[in-house]
Amino acid sequence: MGVQGTLEYLSDLLKSTKKKKKKQTQTVALKIRMDCEGCARKVKHVLSGVKGAKSVDVDLKQQKATVTGYVEPKKVLKAAQSTKKKVELWPYVPYTMVAHPYVSQAYDKKAPPNMVRKVADTGKVSESIVDDSYTQMFSDENPNACYIM
Repeated sequence: MGVQGTLEYLSDLLKSTKKKKKKQTQTVALKIRMDCEGCARKVKHVLSGVKGAKSVDVDLKQQKATVTGYVEPKKVLKAAQSTKKKVELWPYVPYTMVAHPYVSQAYDKKAPPNMVRKVADTGKVSESIVDDSYTQMFSDENPNACYIM
């Protein structure tokens, strides 16, 4: 086998070892009901204890907490729920990101400025089957049809 063959074997062996995939940095935003600075400190303390959290930012005025790091949204949400506060993922997006920002589902008076709720695309039109009774009602073959035309 020789020295060269041994070195190639060891090189191939080291290359073939499986490497762990690195998690990507994520930013998770939560809407949390906070009343005072004490609530904000408690939320920040709990969220900074989540494994992989690099930074935690709490905005009391907007009722928003943002966690940045190698975290999973489900784990962050579960940790925030352990504070016994009303918690949900941040539901708002800039109004330029929504096709129809002033439909009843998207518009929210409590939203921060220039933000609306994230809603599904309302611009899609779905086909519907016309009921046969309507087609028969205005048919030329029906003697009792509407004749206002």
